[in-house]
Amino acid sequence: MLPPDDHVHSEWSWDTTAGSMERTCRRAVQLGLPSLAFTDHAEFGPRVLTAGSEVPDRLLPLVEGDLLRPAALDVSGYLATLERCRAAYPQVRIHSGVELGEPHWHVDEAAALLHGAGFDRVLASVHSARVGTGYADVSSRYDEQPAYDVVRDYLHEAAALVEGFGGFQVLAHIDFPLRYWPAGAAPYDPRRHEEEHRRVLRALIASDRVLEVNTRVPLHPQVLAWWREDGGPAITFASDAHQPAALATGFAEAVRVARAAGYRPGPDPHGFWIRD
Repeated sequence: MLPPDDHVHSEWSWDTTAGSMERTCRRAVQLGLPSLAFTDHAEFGPRVLTAGSEVPDRLLPLVEGDLLRPAALDVSGYLATLERCRAAYPQVRIHSGVELGEPHWHVDEAAALLHGAGFDRVLASVHSARVGTGYADVSSRYDEQPAYDVVRDYLHEAAALVEGFGGFQVLAHIDFPLRYWPAGAAPYDPRRHEEEHRRVLRALIASDRVLEVNTRVPLHPQVLAWWREDGGPAITFASDAHQPAALATGFAEAVRVARAAGYRPGPDPHGFWIRD
């Protein structure tokens, strides 16, 4: 049996084009997933569009000058759709959730969103990097910095998130910058940033939170080995799917790597995987 997919997006995420909660649930039933969590984006600040930034046509309405302002998450609309899907697809457990973007930069706004929402899954993530007095998408940093410096700075910001914001359960995609790793470069070696990785992982462990194994880019086994070695209590699996067809992509291999690292299903088939 495949594990739960605890990081999925629907039409309620501002950056989706083919997202559909209903069709994703139908796909989950086809795959035999025990459960999934719709963790749609909640972003709280604009991103600076740096020189050469390309904005898809669908996002142009969100652009004001040199800023892209992500649309706010419509929590009531999201929850209403979720309840309809729960009624229509009782074969699969459907968790509510949210992915908070850089909540340590927007503590009050993030806390206000979470207050009373009762989300089953709360993820936190870093998608942006500091640029002057603003923020820009991490992918744009490769045009300005050496590749390994981009990852180093990202890990510093991920550590600041974990240490500076307490209102989440799971750190999403610790390897997010690798989605944009420069073409033609040698494969990334996390051992070059071992200290930075371990700072993030140990902060998660100290606060009894969970590491996500995101399959958009397969998590390097070395990172998972450090997590296990330092006492990481649990992991989740995440396709980060923005369309139904991407649900649970790469999970078979991710499960193999997780088992080799010393993690197994917990007593709750809808819960996190735990240490052997």
